[in-house]
Amino acid sequence: MRLRNKPWAKDFMLEHPDVVIFEDQKVNDWQGIFGNENPIHVEVGTGKGQFVIGMAKANPHINYIGIEHFDSVIVSALEKVIEAEKPSNLRLIRGNGANLEELFKAGELDRVFLNFSDPWPKTRHAKRRLTHGTFLQRYKNVLKQDGEIHFKTDNRLLFEYSLVSMSEFGMILKEVSLDLHAEMPEDNIMTEYEEKFSAKGQPIYRLESYFKQ
Repeated sequence: MRLRNKPWAKDFMLEHPDVVIFEDQKVNDWQGIFGNENPIHVEVGTGKGQFVIGMAKANPHINYIGIEHFDSVIVSALEKVIEAEKPSNLRLIRGNGANLEELFKAGELDRVFLNFSDPWPKTRHAKRRLTHGTFLQRYKNVLKQDGEIHFKTDNRLLFEYSLVSMSEFGMILKEVSLDLHAEMPEDNIMTEYEEKFSAKGQPIYRLESYFKQ
């Protein structure tokens, strides 16, 4: 996907430090940032922010953080956060999801969301998939013992790969859906991609998993 350059994006983000945090700021007190001890849920690859904003508005008792690597994308999420009147339980990190262990302390997170991640279809790029064992180890390190990973995709091959990858890593698959929208859960918040693909009649695959103790 070709990203549109937005040279004004960084300056705009710097104008909203109450929403956007840059990964080199090395935050070590997320409870202080949010001003409470509520659970923390993180979306890795938050895109334009529709999902994480919807979740934050629907669940004010949970703190949400959306991580996005590209300025031209996260700035769209910031615009939506501003339109939503900046929910106090929501922050955005301009950073790389591969650096989770630098962004959060061990056992600090309660849940990680992976929504419509890049499938990296070529075999030689498998290590870049967000459900590769290398990433699973990072999630395990920052999640609490009962923390979960929730994963959604429209890509069946990536979903199958993820099922195998998580199983081989020793994870427990709690929920698996091969067509999420066939029986739409009342609490399902759709991403922009989810709306697009489901409108075309494509099935949405979803799973919930956690690590063996």
